[in-house]
Amino acid sequence: MSTSKKYSRKEFLTFLGKAGLGAAVIPPFITACGSTTTPTQSAALSDRQLEKLQKLKLKSLLPSDKDDLILAKGMDYHTLIRWGDQISDEDRFGFNCDFTCFIPLDENDPKDGLLWVNHEYIDPLFVSGYNARDENQKRTQDQIDMEMYNVGGSIVRVRQTNGKWEIVPNDPHNRRITGKTDIKLNWDQPIKGRTTAIGTLGNCSGGITPWNTFLTCEENYDGFYGETVYDENNVATKEPSKYYGWENFNDNPPEHYGWVVEIDPKSGEAQKHIALGRMAHECCTLYRMDDDRIVAYTGDDKNNEHLYKFVSSKPNSMKEGTLYVADTVNGKWLPMDWESQPVLKNKFKDQTEVLIRAREAAKLLGATELNRPEDIEIDPITGNVFVSLTNNVTKRDFHGSILKIEETNGAFDSMNFKASTYLAGGEENGFSCPDNLAFDLSGNLWMTTDMSGSLMNRADGPYLPFKNNSLFVIPRHGEDAGKVIRVATAPRDAELTGPWFSPDGETLFLSVQHPGEQTTDLANPTSLWPFDKDNIPKPTVVAITGDLIKKMNKLNQLDPGDGVS
Repeated sequence: MSTSKKYSRKEFLTFLGKAGLGAAVIPPFITACGSTTTPTQSAALSDRQLEKLQKLKLKSLLPSDKDDLILAKGMDYHTLIRWGDQISDEDRFGFNCDFTCFIPLDENDPKDGLLWVNHEYIDPLFVSGYNARDENQKRTQDQIDMEMYNVGGSIVRVRQTNGKWEIVPNDPHNRRITGKTDIKLNWDQPIKGRTTAIGTLGNCSGGITPWNTFLTCEENYDGFYGETVYDENNVATKEPSKYYGWENFNDNPPEHYGWVVEIDPKSGEAQKHIALGRMAHECCTLYRMDDDRIVAYTGDDKNNEHLYKFVSSKPNSMKEGTLYVADTVNGKWLPMDWESQPVLKNKFKDQTEVLIRAREAAKLLGATELNRPEDIEIDPITGNVFVSLTNNVTKRDFHGSILKIEETNGAFDSMNFKASTYLAGGEENGFSCPDNLAFDLSGNLWMTTDMSGSLMNRADGPYLPFKNNSLFVIPRHGEDAGKVIRVATAPRDAELTGPWFSPDGETLFLSVQHPGEQTTDLANPTSLWPFDKDNIPKPTVVAITGDLIKKMNKLNQLDPGDGVS
């Protein structure tokens, strides 16, 4: 039974912030942000354009439990790359694609560039052939190595020709960053005696920097190498990993994982940013101030964890500065600074330990516990910050919500803010478990959902009315403004992740993650999507094009009478 509030369309638009006549659709500050798509310059809506918008009509798809990627009228897709596809003579595309990010090689050519794709986690049954349900099967180092290779991320050059996006085979930029890649720790002190970490893993969502590098975020790191936990006397013990048991094969400390990782798209060089704290990072969304200081928003995707903000003290730095955690009840950013916080000095030996044990530090400071803070995006019209709170079953919040943060006076480095619920999930509002968010070039809000595969389509579960996970859009303009409209439904067991628009707004890159996730026997998979000759489900990145995508992103190209219904 849903307990979410039913909001009116007027409330949606009030919370979001509707652009009126002559309002700037993309104000200049978004050119410094770039968290959702390649930024564009400011544009204004004329009377004629607003009139055209009234004729752009959307028809919401019905929920579906079919094993297919189903799109609304006016949208088409083609497969860009699948798990196991060759990207070079040496490398293949990894498993469970998530966050995507496109950077053009030439800013004047939006149809040729580098695509980064996260590979969040693996299913050993598919990747290494290990079946955890078989008590007689023993794991091998070779199997672990296969699993380590299939996480991390991929850089591939992609080009659109005759309306279709394709990988450029063996392009010099094509490379893998894996669970075995040496990665620098961007900090002055060694972490567990080392200045580099072996690999990146749990790569969920991410971001982009103003200097055009990729950010990938290590989320559920404790599933791979376990975790170090501390008792009330501050005595450390090692907890085993929840899922994969890699610590039984490789001596890599848990403290080397749970960071925001920056990747240079052209060289492949990587570094982990210690100053942003260690947690189950879902994403990292950057804003560059007028003085070139960096503000970075990130959330800890776990029940009863927190929302964070890093403010740099030097231009374009993700190292020098202060990490803050949110008290959403009182609207305050609390500094996680060892020098100035006695409660932190009493618990931790230095700032490095505060950052490594950020979850404990946040709770000592009195930060507000939230319901799985996941993706974070900055509204290109109002500058408000939107945070997906996916759900929290322990508190009987099955459907989640979207939180809105309004920084005081619109200053991203402000220490005070106002927090409010923009939109609550549930049957009344037509969606459940919001995950990734994206604003398009016209300021429309797009949203994917993350209902658990083990609970979807179950008569005894809370998600039956919603069927498969979906992609939604909340238009900002026209007669459908404020409606929550389902424009895509995922294949069986899958979720749709990593929405990212091309610079010209004509393509939406989207990952289809873990189709057939509930499979226990490869001879009888629960999904066959994307229906290739192997007859097994494969995580896949698709390119979505069509009139609906183009018209919603390019308001000035709408012609009178245009409509998508």
